[in-house]
Amino acid sequence: MAIEAPAPVPTNPRSIDELRDAAAGCRACDLWERATQTVFGEGSEGAWLMLVGEQPGDREDITGAPFVGPAGEMLDRGLDQAGIDRRQAYVTNVVKHFKWEPRGKRRIHQRPNTEEIRACRPWFEAELQRVKPRVVLCLGATAAQALISPTFRVTRQHGILFPSAFGPMIAATVHPASILRAPDPEAREVAYAGFVDDLRQIAASVKTAP
Repeated sequence: MAIEAPAPVPTNPRSIDELRDAAAGCRACDLWERATQTVFGEGSEGAWLMLVGEQPGDREDITGAPFVGPAGEMLDRGLDQAGIDRRQAYVTNVVKHFKWEPRGKRRIHQRPNTEEIRACRPWFEAELQRVKPRVVLCLGATAAQALISPTFRVTRQHGILFPSAFGPMIAATVHPASILRAPDPEAREVAYAGFVDDLRQIAASVKTAP
């Protein structure tokens, strides 16, 4: 893997927009070479909830916005059913470039490796410092294992709030894309119901916190 230099994160960024502009030129790992563009986080500074997925997908890579493809539609549906306005959240990924392999005319997602996740960590930490959420919610195993613990298991520990070295509380739930990959409609509905329950539980915990 050709790594040019550490990510050029501004020392004292004045806004998320400044971070986004800087991230557009990031060459800290080689994922930028095959990606269309950097896909930075979106949302308001001061959002109480930060949602963190694995990486942008094919649609996100094309549009430059996080969670706008099928998984994003599933996320929006779940947030709405849980009573959470997406405008109250900041949405991002632990890796900001789409990692893929060709399969015919399609670009198929590949899971980012440890070095690629580490290269993007300064951007996440900079986002966290600007947003200052009350809760970070990891979407899926990659984000949870990167931000909570390498041994974290979403199937067993989803929906539980943990203290975090990042400052706010942190929890994890399934990635919306995993709901779409369920083997049949019944399994999909079960997975979706659990996802919504986790979102509701996190929102309720924040509302009742002192």
